[in-house]
Formats: sequence, structure tokens, C-alpha cells
Amino acid sequence: MSTYSVSDATAAAAPRAAITFADLSGSYGVGLAASLAWLAFGLSCLYWPDVGDWSRTGSLGIGAIVIAAFILFGTFSADYLGNAGQALRKRAPWLVAFGAFVTLWEVATAKFAWLPLPFFPPPQAILEVYTDDLPKLLDSVFASIKLQLGGYVIGATVGFITGVSIGWSQKIGYWVHPVLRFIGPLPATAWLPIAFFTFPSSWSASTFLIALATGFPVTVLTWSGVASVSSAYYDVARTLGARPSFLVLKVAIPAALPHVFVGLFMGLGSSFAVLVVAEMIGVKAGLGWYLQWAQGWAAYANMYAALIVMSLLCSGAITLLFRTRDRLLVWQKGVVKW
Repeated sequence: MSTYSVSDATAAAAPRAAITFADLSGSYGVGLAASLAWLAFGLSCLYWPDVGDWSRTGSLGIGAIVIAAFILFGTFSADYLGNAGQALRKRAPWLVAFGAFVTLWEVATAKFAWLPLPFFPPPQAILEVYTDDLPKLLDSVFASIKLQLGGYVIGATVGFITGVSIGWSQKIGYWVHPVLRFIGPLPATAWLPIAFFTFPSSWSASTFLIALATGFPVTVLTWSGVASVSSAYYDVARTLGARPSFLVLKVAIPAALPHVFVGLFMGLGSSFAVLVVAEMIGVKAGLGWYLQWAQGWAAYANMYAALIVMSLLCSGAITLLFRTRDRLLVWQKGVVKW
């Protein structure tokens, strides 16, 4: 006969009031280690003199201590924070590694100068760029977004229409396929001399190059998706009286969408690579131009700051694309992760 009582059930359902040694050596321990790593970074900034003149060392130290406090609070409150608490526990090892990395970076640059300047600036130099040179950096970000978005939308649209046309019509494929095989495999940057000579401005030439880099993978994957649709789908739709336009819009394109999004993902990565090259050569604004300007003045802190922003922009764009894919293709959610 079971001796399990109501008091036992209540105790099991209630949150734990005490933290055991096993907890401290497990998930709580990792969060505590992350908090200590960021605390060490902050204290090294505040109480360890720099070998150079860095104006943002104190602000960086205070910010690191605030981060350590948030990590500590989130670690011991994770059971009550829902998804945010679970996300913090999942990323706690990375917080430990990143806190140890920035501490080592600070010691090796600002404290002992083991790494030579200006090639390896300390973390506070990167922070100084974001505070003192923010207007120029934001102008470059907006210019890159406009150029990237315009070229990407044009290339994705043209590539999608071309891919559907080739996959649906053998006559169109007869004429377009050889041209695609000749132009597509060439890197978009190989067309730089022709583009800047042909187009009236460097902006339009850069837009063309970005669209070209985006259009080829979108065309090929869309074509593959349309061509791989089972003929049984078309037979059923024709039996129900569907017209050719219905077959294209309601059968071929929805069935090809998984391939289309793969092409959009590949085109996005290619377009970002072309964006940087085009801005370095011809455009007078943007993150690529900012990188070229920083390298010319040996302002490596500015260069690293721009690279961080560029990485966040690219990662954010890919994340947005995957969120859109998961919303439209619910039955494939989680198949491809980012």
C-alpha cells in the first residue's frame, strides 16, 4: 500500500527553497561562473591602470559589472522567468567563455600591451568608436541597408520569375538555360569593370552586381523546385478544372517554396559579399566604404567596430528570412535552423 500523502505532493509541486551543492555545480554554477567572469572584467577595467590613454575604460567597467549583476539575478531567478530564464541557462557557457575572452583581451592590450597597436585595440577603443563616431557609422549602416535591400529585392524578384518560367515552360528554358549556364557561374565581382563602365553611377552599378549575385541561386533553386513538383498534383488539379494560371500560382509555386527559400538564403550571403566589395571600390558611403576609410587611416578600432555591426546586420537579415520561412512553411518549421 502506498504511503504517498498530500503533503508529499505539495512539497514536490512547490518551488525549491534551498539550493543544494549539486545545483551550484550544475546550471547555477555555470551562471555563477559567467557572472564572476564579467565581474572580473569590470574590476580589471576600474582598478587596474591602463598603459595608454583610453577615455571609455571606466564606462566599460561599469557596464561589465551591470552585466554581471543581470547574469547573477537571472541565474537564481531562472525558474520564475519562463523562456527568458531558460534562454539564459542555455547560453550560460557562452557567457562564461565570452567574459573570459574580453577579460583576456583587456589584459593583453590595455594592461600589458602584449599585442601591438594600432592593429589590436582594447575593448574600450571599440566602445569609443560607438560613442564618438556613431553618426558617421549610422550613416554608413543606412547607406548599406538601402543598397543591399534594393539589389537583393531586384535580384530575388527577377530570379524567382526566371526560375518559375524555366521550370514551367520548356520553350523559355530552351533560350534562357544556356545564357544562365554562361553568366551564372561567374562571380558577380568579375563584372565590376563592365558594370562601372556601363551604368551611369556607381550606385546603380553596385545595385546591379548585388542583384546579379542574388538572382543566380534564386533562379536555379526555384527552377529546381518547380521542376520537381509531382505530376500527380497537376493531374488532380486538371481533373478539377484548373487552368494553367491556377497550376502555376496554386500548385507549382507553393510546392517549390522550400527550394525558393534555400535560394534566397544563398543569395543573401552572396549579396553581402558583393556589397562590401562594391562599396570599397565605387560607392562613397556604406560599411564597405567605412572599412576602406578606417584602414586608410590605420583606425583599426573603427574597422573592428564596423565588422561587428556588419556581422549583426547579416545575422539579423538571415534570422528574419528564416522566421518568414517558418511562418509560411509551418510544416517544415525546424527542418533547417539558424
